[in-house]
Amino acid sequence: MKPNERIILLMGFVALAQACNADKGVVGPGGVTRIAADAVEQPLYSDWSAPVNLGPVVNSSSNDQHPSISKDGLSLYFVSNRPGGFGGNDIWVTQRATVDDPWGPPHNLGPAINTSSSDFAPDLTIDGHHLYMNSDRPGGCGGSDLYVARRQDKDDDFGWRRPENLGCAVNTTYDEAGPLFFEDEATGVQTLYFTSFNRPGGLGDFDIYVSTRSSDDELWGPGVDVTELNGPYRDTRTAIRRDGLELFISSDATGRPGGVGGQDLWVATRATTADPWSAPVNLGPTVNSTSFDGAPALSFDGTTLYFFSARPGGYG
Repeated sequence: MKPNERIILLMGFVALAQACNADKGVVGPGGVTRIAADAVEQPLYSDWSAPVNLGPVVNSSSNDQHPSISKDGLSLYFVSNRPGGFGGNDIWVTQRATVDDPWGPPHNLGPAINTSSSDFAPDLTIDGHHLYMNSDRPGGCGGSDLYVARRQDKDDDFGWRRPENLGCAVNTTYDEAGPLFFEDEATGVQTLYFTSFNRPGGLGDFDIYVSTRSSDDELWGPGVDVTELNGPYRDTRTAIRRDGLELFISSDATGRPGGVGGQDLWVATRATTADPWSAPVNLGPTVNSTSFDGAPALSFDGTTLYFFSARPGGYG
């Protein structure tokens, strides 16, 4: 069975890693095949390739980071503090006509999404109708809150309505950031992973939390610390494979075995969506560098991993 080839793409602050797959099963960073408990054939992937910088059309001399890729692979959302924005950090999008074409010049999402505050960490849902993000704009529950924007036309990157605060059950007086939406196709349960800073009861610094609900009609409830994913220091952005069995995280290498740099990308797995996550495993020196590597975003087919990096050789 031929594995799917995996690639990585870097943003000068964004990188792309890729793997290749034509089958269904998963191989971890060390090349070990993982098989689901029910023995149903799962995707098989190769190891990740070395990251490739997305280049000077997408990246700038400013900070370009926190990517999110659309299901069709034709729109890449990211955060930048480049000139031409509305605040300290804004959300931008770059587009391409086909997956074989180069990315075009990025465009600011405009005042419907961005404010004079910091608007950050976009997460575009698979259905293309929801954009989760965090912002420290006025009127929230704490320093930084989780929001969601909606659009009717999933192909219109500039058709977003103004973001709505997710409420003061999931948001707190502390900072909430880095949302990731997942819907289990088998059960319909919706899951929101996010990170929060120095909440009481956490393991320290930023921790990863999770909130669940049964449908769009329900409000998000209080987040629960995902203790099996968190270390003693900074644990932030997440990216999940569409079957919910593989989760990539950005975590401080300090206090975790196998770290490469200050902040690395790691992967955790589980046999079913009802199971806890395994202990995160470092993606290794092919993907990670001795610099800061963070904020993974996974393509719909699971073969391309976008992230940002402060490694030498970038544009900003």
